[in-house]
Amino acid sequence: MEEWINRLRNLLDNLSKNNYALLPKSKVERTLFQILEKLNEKLPKEIIERAEKLVEGFDSSPLDERIERIIALKSLLEYDIKNDSFSSIEEELSDLDTYRKNREILSTSLLNLRGIGPKIYKKLEKKGLKTIEDILYFLPKAYEDRRIIIPISSLKEGQKAVVFGEIIKSGVNYYSKRKTYEVLIHDGTGFLILKWFNFKENVWRGLYKVGSKIYAIGEVKRFLKTYEMHHPETFDENENEKIDTEIGHILPIYPSIENLSDRFIRKLIQEVTKEYIQFLHNFIPQEILRKNRLLSVKEALKILHLPPNDINYEELISENNIYLRSLAFEELFFLELGLALRKSKLSKEKGIAFNVESKLVDDFLSKLPFELTSDQKRVIEEIKRDMAKETPMNRLLQGDVGCGKTIVAFVAGLIAIENGYQVALMAPTEILAEQHYRNFRQYAQLIGINSALLTGGTLPSRKREIKFGLSTGHINFVIGTHALFQEDVEFKKLGLVIIDEQHRFGVLQRASLREKAKGVIPDTLVMTATPIPRTLALTVYGDLDVSIIREMPKGRKPVITKLFTESNKHMAYEELKRELRSGNQGYIILPLIEESEALDLKAVLSYGEELKKTILKEFRVGILHGKMSSSEKERIMRDFKSGHFQVLISTTVVEVGVDVPQATVMIIEHAERFGLSQLHQLRGRVGRGEKQSYCFLIAYKISPNSEAYRRLQVLCQTNDGFKIAEADLQLRGPGDIFGTQQSGFLEFKRADPVRDIDLLIRAKESAFELIEKSQDLKEYPVLREELFRRWEEKLKLSEVA
Repeated sequence: MEEWINRLRNLLDNLSKNNYALLPKSKVERTLFQILEKLNEKLPKEIIERAEKLVEGFDSSPLDERIERIIALKSLLEYDIKNDSFSSIEEELSDLDTYRKNREILSTSLLNLRGIGPKIYKKLEKKGLKTIEDILYFLPKAYEDRRIIIPISSLKEGQKAVVFGEIIKSGVNYYSKRKTYEVLIHDGTGFLILKWFNFKENVWRGLYKVGSKIYAIGEVKRFLKTYEMHHPETFDENENEKIDTEIGHILPIYPSIENLSDRFIRKLIQEVTKEYIQFLHNFIPQEILRKNRLLSVKEALKILHLPPNDINYEELISENNIYLRSLAFEELFFLELGLALRKSKLSKEKGIAFNVESKLVDDFLSKLPFELTSDQKRVIEEIKRDMAKETPMNRLLQGDVGCGKTIVAFVAGLIAIENGYQVALMAPTEILAEQHYRNFRQYAQLIGINSALLTGGTLPSRKREIKFGLSTGHINFVIGTHALFQEDVEFKKLGLVIIDEQHRFGVLQRASLREKAKGVIPDTLVMTATPIPRTLALTVYGDLDVSIIREMPKGRKPVITKLFTESNKHMAYEELKRELRSGNQGYIILPLIEESEALDLKAVLSYGEELKKTILKEFRVGILHGKMSSSEKERIMRDFKSGHFQVLISTTVVEVGVDVPQATVMIIEHAERFGLSQLHQLRGRVGRGEKQSYCFLIAYKISPNSEAYRRLQVLCQTNDGFKIAEADLQLRGPGDIFGTQQSGFLEFKRADPVRDIDLLIRAKESAFELIEKSQDLKEYPVLREELFRRWEEKLKLSEVA
């Protein structure tokens, strides 16, 4: 029986090769039926029936459907030969006892494995490898194709090859200033020199005796007319065990681990895979994998660690192969499933149905000295629709720096206050909280609303007053930092939570601030100035609805951006000095805090001090960087804002949100080191007032036709953060858009929400469909338990379960 299953596997693998290249011309229906006939007596009836349905009409089906059928047939071949049964994924999704036992096995410490003592364990632990499961997910960084021994006469320069030959010369060679150890081998077709620059002569003479035969593996180099390998890996023809494991296969190459040989790491991972891969669960229902043309995680990992010899090598080494995509999809699917579960529960939660026809809002808008943009009006209507419903609002408000998000948030606050509720706005830093407080107080005074500021730096006596005011309902509107989370902060009737700068606050904090509203679920509005492309925003904040403000208020002058290189950067500094002499202020942004030998970049401490003493000696200069304490940073920002400093030399810590209306110019050194989205965020620190503002990008070692130059030109051409984010996505790819957002909250082993945007969208569709079908995942107990294991803390799933 095993033989016929293997035949079926091989046939399906051949049809899948080179992205199904052979499939359009292949007629295989008859062969498939013949194999199934052989297996008819030996396999469960339901398996044969499912397989026959997939094979029937195969040759005449459209190509897309044939591919889906092959994937479905492959997953049917998850065959457990020892127990003579198929481990159906559907069964795996319902068998909780087996899942829990398997989890225990996968959580076993590596110290329990043969050959792993405390010393080796410590080295593995530094790489994050503590359990059997960690090892299974430790992926190869590359592969070496050692399936074929290549005749020396067929070698090509630059090729990584395996050769076999007899040693005809072995010894030390002397060149002008150094000696090398050289071994000359031949295989009947040609000669090859093996060369070592670091060696112990007596050891090498013993290893490489004339007349013995060896295998050599290495990169082929050419010196004059002779082929050479430098420092090759070699085996004597009698080292059978090594030859069996190291030659004749595709070898995975893993990231290095301190003082452990590649061979040791590979042997450990492959042994663990052979013994323990069976305990991994396939969590995603079969029809979802089929629809997305992906494999189960078990199947994908097995091939990545133990690639079969008949696999398509080009496909295996591709960054975007089906095996890596299957792993990424599984991780993204769990994230989206958690978000879908949250959203479905939140939509059933009872919130506050506000009366949104508000006299306070009308009164406030009529007193504003300017008219709202059409985007602001549209978003206010979207928020009103949400607030009028009984289900709690969960909305993400995206918009570039200075587009007027604050006024929109204030209007939402007024609606809540007029309905007798309190509003809390949370900002990531004290200085931003103060800034919001000043803006809101200015608005609040127009219509007589009592607001307060509560941060870690608020005086104890004032803190007591504010806490009393919140608990009695005397204070309608509070603005603060993490201090709002403190246990002794109580609200009489919290109805709306506004959170600024989403990526500083995970879902966890959103949830804990909402807990302050006793007995009701307040509405939540999250504001971010990080322009994330809409598809990405909808998917990464899958439990939030998204509103976007693109239009800038009338009269706001766009920042003029110019690109300079090392040769003409003095012109940028001349323009900076001209602005400072006119009474304006400026920023200089540098990429590092201290100079590092490895990177030849301008650093805040060294270059900053140099600028103070030379180019900027006539001006008052402040220096700001991330290693300073919070209070020190706050003090320097205040001194800059008050005008005590004319220039602020800083790292990117100024990226998020402080308003200094007098700041009209920014110089960014080493602009080529930053992503476009980050440069755009930095540029948003100037142009906050009426005056024309400038941003000067200084780039080093780039030519006008380079990729880096083209990237920076995007900023000179547009001020639209969304266009810039899209360009960043195409040009730079993974990670850059999220920056801090991705660290911590979205930790994945393989997936990258930016690079894998297509998988992310598909994972979202599949997860939301599944939740529609099974709202609390009761029909999928194993999937549900695994979801909670992975995401309960970060997505606060216990609240919605």
